[in-house]
This record gives sequence, C-alpha cells and structure tokens, in this order.
Amino acid sequence: MNELTLTALRLGLLLLLWLLVFSVVGAMRRDLAIGRRNKTGVPTAREVRRHPELAPPPVREHARQLVVVEGPLAGMSMDLADSPILLGRAQEATLVLEDDYASGRHARLFPQGSRWFIEDLGSTNGTYLAEQQLTRAQPVELGAPIRIGKTVIELRP
Repeated sequence: MNELTLTALRLGLLLLLWLLVFSVVGAMRRDLAIGRRNKTGVPTAREVRRHPELAPPPVREHARQLVVVEGPLAGMSMDLADSPILLGRAQEATLVLEDDYASGRHARLFPQGSRWFIEDLGSTNGTYLAEQQLTRAQPVELGAPIRIGKTVIELRP
C-alpha cells in the first residue's frame, strides 16, 4: 500500500467517525426538544381555559363518619379512625348490629390510603354496596348505601 492510499483511508475513517458523532448529537437534540415541548406538571390558568380537559381532578372529600340510615339503629353515627370496623351481631364487633339477618362477623370496613373499602366476611345473607352484592372487597364512595340485612349504612364527610 502506498502512502496516498493509507492517508485516504485514514481521512475516510475520520470522516465516518465525525458523521457518527454528529448523528448522536442530532438525536440527543431531538430528544431534548421533544421533552421541552411536552411539559409536565400543573398547567397554567390560560392553558386550562383553552383546554378544560387539562384541569386537575377535583379534591375528594374524606369520609369522617359512619351513619346508620335504616334499620334498628337508624340515626346512630360513629366517627371513623384509621382502623378497620367489624360489622355484625357479635359483641366483639365495632358496630354491633341488632339485625336478625346479619351474621356474627358479617362484614369489614377498612381504610386503604385515602379510601375506604367494604368486604363481606362470608356472611349468610350477603353484603350489598349500592344494590350490588359483594364478591370481593370494593371501594366505598361517600353516600353509597351499604346494606346488611335490614340495616343500611353510609360514609359521610
């Protein structure tokens, strides 16, 4: 190989190396530009007015009370803490139901994060959340009726 061919190969490899560097830099610039256009975080008031779908979801009220709406204990209420509530006829239940259709350990109402869930504990007559029988633990919304026998309870703010 003569000297001219060797120099041409070196310059060709150097040119390919610089093309690789420029393509990597270009790809990084495109990625950074896309990230700049897709802003994250809270939208401005102007953006919310133009695009109402960007508005943050409303702040949910937290349940603070359990109220008996119907049944033998109607009108009774109890403040909610961060501990589960056992519902049933048994004396060790948190809320002792005076209802012939309730089991001893009928259902459990428990907090998880900022929400409350209701779970049937294998009762004979079932637990109903908004007219639907529970087959597994379900989240309870404020004001949704929970029926155990003749007793109806609700979570209230």
